[in-house]
Amino acid sequence: MNKFWYKNAVIYSLDVETFKDSNGDGTGDFEGLKNSLPYLSSLGVTCLWLLPIFDTPNRDNGYDVKDYYKIDPRLGDLGHFAQLIDAAEEVGIRVLIDLAVNHTSSEHFWFQESRKSKSSKYRDYYIWVDEKPEDPAPNMMAEEGEKSTSWKYDRTAKAYYFHSFYPHQPDLNIANPQVQKEIFRIMHFWLKMGVSGFRIDAAPHMFKEKGRMDFEGDPHEIFRNFREFVETQKPDAILLAEVDLDPNQYNKYLGNEDQMHMLFNFYVNNFTYLAFAREEATPLARALQRMPKEITEKEQLATFLRNHDELNLDKLSRNEREEVFKAFAPQENMRIFGRGIRRRLAPILDNNRQKMELAHSLLFTLPGTPVLRYGEEIGMGEDLSMEGRSSVRTVMQWANEQNGGFSNAPTENLIRNVISGGEFGYEKVNVSDQLRDPDSFLTWISKAIDYRKEFPEFGWGRSHIIDTGDPHVLGYYSKSDKGMGIAFHNFSGKEITIKLEVDEEEFKNVVDVFGNIRYEKFDPKNQKVKLTPYGYRWMHKKHNYL
Repeated sequence: MNKFWYKNAVIYSLDVETFKDSNGDGTGDFEGLKNSLPYLSSLGVTCLWLLPIFDTPNRDNGYDVKDYYKIDPRLGDLGHFAQLIDAAEEVGIRVLIDLAVNHTSSEHFWFQESRKSKSSKYRDYYIWVDEKPEDPAPNMMAEEGEKSTSWKYDRTAKAYYFHSFYPHQPDLNIANPQVQKEIFRIMHFWLKMGVSGFRIDAAPHMFKEKGRMDFEGDPHEIFRNFREFVETQKPDAILLAEVDLDPNQYNKYLGNEDQMHMLFNFYVNNFTYLAFAREEATPLARALQRMPKEITEKEQLATFLRNHDELNLDKLSRNEREEVFKAFAPQENMRIFGRGIRRRLAPILDNNRQKMELAHSLLFTLPGTPVLRYGEEIGMGEDLSMEGRSSVRTVMQWANEQNGGFSNAPTENLIRNVISGGEFGYEKVNVSDQLRDPDSFLTWISKAIDYRKEFPEFGWGRSHIIDTGDPHVLGYYSKSDKGMGIAFHNFSGKEITIKLEVDEEEFKNVVDVFGNIRYEKFDPKNQKVKLTPYGYRWMHKKHNYL
């Protein structure tokens, strides 16, 4: 058993309903995903993160859960899910599932019961008040400048309930021990079904001040209990949390190796895009230097370029955010919530192959575990005609055939739009064509993943910034017991040669292992590193005593 498998995993995020349809009803399903496992395995994926799969009214992409013990019937049933788990295990792929327990759907049995009476055992499963607070909390889902509140009046209950997100998603009272027991039961059920852990949705929101929700003692004791419970049930299972906070808050959620195993690194993600917009490495270098030094070998950050939501830029200042908007979302319909961009990576980077390789080279070498979003490996685009965040949730493009090979259902019956025509339509961007092309972006991604897995220092090691002497070039190295991985990235569109000032002995026997071109061998004596426009170089040194 490898308890620390997550340190060097390659995680692939997907929504089952938009990935592959096996029965022609227009909605992706477990059978379609199971049939796609050979492709994912050949790509180098070692872990799947499935967006919510539970029974749901589906008003928020499944994050409005109606029943945690039932599968969304459009995807299949528990038998189909068990078959998927078994098939994934056969090809060495683990499965994480999304666990949204900050809130439920308003259609959940608990909420419906809680509305009926103040004496209901489920009343305290949620956060109710008789009078609306004088200073109501602003709501997460409000557009910039829009008046909003997180309190909604319910006529049946004759009271107000709290919702961090949409009104149809009432927040659970996580401080209630009975609610915590319910969450343990849910975790137990799905661990027995074979999952390797959970992505904890909206983790910080669970602890925010919400009306009369009152914790006894340290609220984070709940996450410690989650960790202990999960590891008791399945020692190699993990908790990966969505914690969109400043780095100085990360350790509050990692704890002393006793809370979350992994956190998404939203902070570095924000400054990566600022670096892209300026074509300067400095913003990203500064962000990396703010990473907590206390993160241990048993803890990990998850790096990503895009996810299923908007590209949330709330860690940037207003002026910095405007820089990124101007560069990557110049039109108002490309923006959302006043803080985010509702576009895919390839169009953000103008479908420029050099920039796309640079971005993914960063993904696979920055400290942490890389998380790849479905379709990124082929350079899928977005559909801005779709409402809100749905623009980046179009169906997977498998082939240049009906509906992009996603489904043989009539196009009007598809669960989401398929992109057709133009630069990013399935006619030009699809898996099948790129698999046959040795120079395709998909082929490059697969190769990059292979190198990442061959040199685990990037995932395991502690990262250190190298002073490159040039604001356009980012350099860093990561050390582990096995060796040292080094990476250089040129954020500019001009060729640059930098002169390092590093310990000659330490960089002796460093060799190039991967890059955008074949570079001249690195000489530790003159210490010059050449990079073409938007170029990147991976280097490696194996420890002599191994």
